[in-house]
Amino acid sequence: MKNLLLLIVCALGLSSTYAQYSVRGRITDQHSTPLEHVDILIKNTRRGTISDARGNFSINNLSNGTYTLVISMVGYNSKEVLFSIDKKSHQLPTVAIQPSKNELDEVVIDGNYKKTQKPSSSLRLRTPIQKLPQNIQVIPNDLLENQMVTNILEGAFRNVSGVSNIEHWGHFARLNMRGFRLPAFRNGVNIQDSWGPLSEDVFMVDRIEFVKGPSGFMMSAGEPGGFYNVVTKKPTTEKIARVSLMGGSFDTYRGAVDLGGSLTKDQRLTARFNAMYQHTGSHRAYETSSRVGIAPSLAYKISDKTSFLTEFSYQKVNTLIGAAYTFAPVSSGYASVDRNFSMVDSNFPTTDIKEVSLLNRITHQFNDRWSVEAQYVAMNYNQVGASAWIVALQNNGDAIRSVGIWDALSESQFFQLYTNGQFNTGAFEHHIMAGFDFTEKEYFADFSQRGSMDSPSQPFNIFNPTYGDRVFPVFDRSTPLKDRANVYTYGTRIRSLYAQDEIHFLSNRVRVTLAGRYSELVPKDAATISKVTPRLGISADITPQITAYGLYDQSFLAPTGTPRPGVTFDPVEGSIYEVGIKTRFLDNRISSTLTGYFITKNNLSVADPTNATGERFSVQLGEVESKGIEFDMNAQITEELNLLLNYANTNAKVSKSPYPNTVGNRIAGHAKHITNGWLNYQFNPASTLKGFGISLGYQYQIDRSTWAWAADNQTDLPDYFRLDGALSWQHKQWRVGVNVNNILNKYLYSGANYSRYLYWQSEPGINGRVAVSYSF
Repeated sequence: MKNLLLLIVCALGLSSTYAQYSVRGRITDQHSTPLEHVDILIKNTRRGTISDARGNFSINNLSNGTYTLVISMVGYNSKEVLFSIDKKSHQLPTVAIQPSKNELDEVVIDGNYKKTQKPSSSLRLRTPIQKLPQNIQVIPNDLLENQMVTNILEGAFRNVSGVSNIEHWGHFARLNMRGFRLPAFRNGVNIQDSWGPLSEDVFMVDRIEFVKGPSGFMMSAGEPGGFYNVVTKKPTTEKIARVSLMGGSFDTYRGAVDLGGSLTKDQRLTARFNAMYQHTGSHRAYETSSRVGIAPSLAYKISDKTSFLTEFSYQKVNTLIGAAYTFAPVSSGYASVDRNFSMVDSNFPTTDIKEVSLLNRITHQFNDRWSVEAQYVAMNYNQVGASAWIVALQNNGDAIRSVGIWDALSESQFFQLYTNGQFNTGAFEHHIMAGFDFTEKEYFADFSQRGSMDSPSQPFNIFNPTYGDRVFPVFDRSTPLKDRANVYTYGTRIRSLYAQDEIHFLSNRVRVTLAGRYSELVPKDAATISKVTPRLGISADITPQITAYGLYDQSFLAPTGTPRPGVTFDPVEGSIYEVGIKTRFLDNRISSTLTGYFITKNNLSVADPTNATGERFSVQLGEVESKGIEFDMNAQITEELNLLLNYANTNAKVSKSPYPNTVGNRIAGHAKHITNGWLNYQFNPASTLKGFGISLGYQYQIDRSTWAWAADNQTDLPDYFRLDGALSWQHKQWRVGVNVNNILNKYLYSGANYSRYLYWQSEPGINGRVAVSYSF
């Protein structure tokens, strides 16, 4: 009995000595609005948490004593709060933190560039990028301005690991990442065509988001490598009035205007208007283009909880399609003619392209936890023109060039309806996203008419070219495009439902994503395909500065090829396993993401090895796998010095094939190693050179594979290294920039071996641009 009493007394004493204390509180902004995902850390320890949707937080298992809380959030000034615990549960007064002087919306200025804390609303996600179980990289508009990028073809993608631009026709971008083509999204809808859309001009671009890996929260019916989403400029209550002028090498000149602000005193009606004109020459003769674009938008706040947005854009391009291609005999090798050499002739027929888009969006906020959004987008792309190629090429350089009609029409419409919400079950906080997507696309093209510019008796010699004496074929356009006899057409209708629960627990330090999408894909003149694709993810804060994540996701595409009678093909399926670490150090001045992934793409169609002469049936036996690592870093090293650095190692190869000798072959269109950097130094405002800035950047691709039909396993391209630089001056409303590209004046190109001949596309030698802008 005495022993039992002794044990009870000891237990009571221990429980008193090690009593568990806790601290609770609430974080708001300067307007008393609750702030979610604020980092709360006990100073000089690894103990911490983040605030929930109502701004509330709690830290448990503390001992009695005095502590200091460090409260921080990207875009807000950090704050320290001293408190003492003398009872088991200590309630702090509400803590309000102030936005940093450069904070704007969810984009903050971190040194020299804006750093985006959250993805755009068009990605539907409400969790900060740092906490998501996915690699998402965002390129802000001011970085594009510093690099003087006017079009996505000019290298906007250099700021993201592993992205490259392969051969193109000049009017649309074909970007590859992780060994696969990246679909083009605009404001959250997939606008990709086989030969489109029109490459994005930055005059109406607010940011570009690169989402890596399949993303069921947007669209399962796509490539497993990821996609890029162009977010257009939106109306704002802040007054915007900016005019920009630019001139550069090869008779390039450009003018742009950006206007915005409130149209009413109560700021319920806001507007934005962007317009641009550009004329661009080339280092190749006869290759000029012009482009005009306008993009007005209006936003109206119907009530405190309901808002409406409408955007319109019109772009018109006059260009030469295929003029960038150079052809040479295999025996002569790549770069065997001058990089300024032109395969097209004077008066080559130009191509006119018109693209029109309309977006309507309505958003309703039921309360601080639940909202719903509906969006309708319509797009029309119309092209009337021609493209250049060759018919024959002899070893002595004699070529017969051809010109073919390329009229095209793309019509598409999209509807999206989805909701975001939150609720709690005990210690678990559920972040819900659910919705419906509808897509309808049709594409028509006429490639059927073609003629030669040259003849066997009067060839064009690439080593001794003569121009100006050629006659071009006249094409018959008397019949509307859709009604022409040999029109090429395809189309797709997609209906899908998506539901996701992102579960936060352990004081929001761990987040688990459970999601699924049901998609119904209806290819034009083909059987309906339906599939359920799961999405599983986990993201955990190892410390307030380090987050680790894992992801499993799937994608699928309509099958290609022709099956034998009675055989039905399965969808082309992709799956991905991905792990990564995201870090933010030195008060968020250095942020980075390190990712490893493994992707498989199954049910690829290949020629049936049992085909008899004349048969063109296919079988589904192929599989491609892609694996690699990626690293992205944005470091504000000092107040003046900023460094963007990225690296990707990509290994994409054939893993299954009916032809054993092709297993292990590399997939065309990627480099095994890609690294890019951009260093920017802004002189201190207290120095005599205040307002001036200097930048230097590089692009380096090692072990490049070519891109062409049946060009798998070709690695005969040299490594690629390009060095660019920039000078800038900014004072009050003025900004002046001078950029020099290809400083080393290297002969840079990409291309492929077609067995019968080589082709490549060269980049210009050293070239420059000067830009001046004024903000009213």
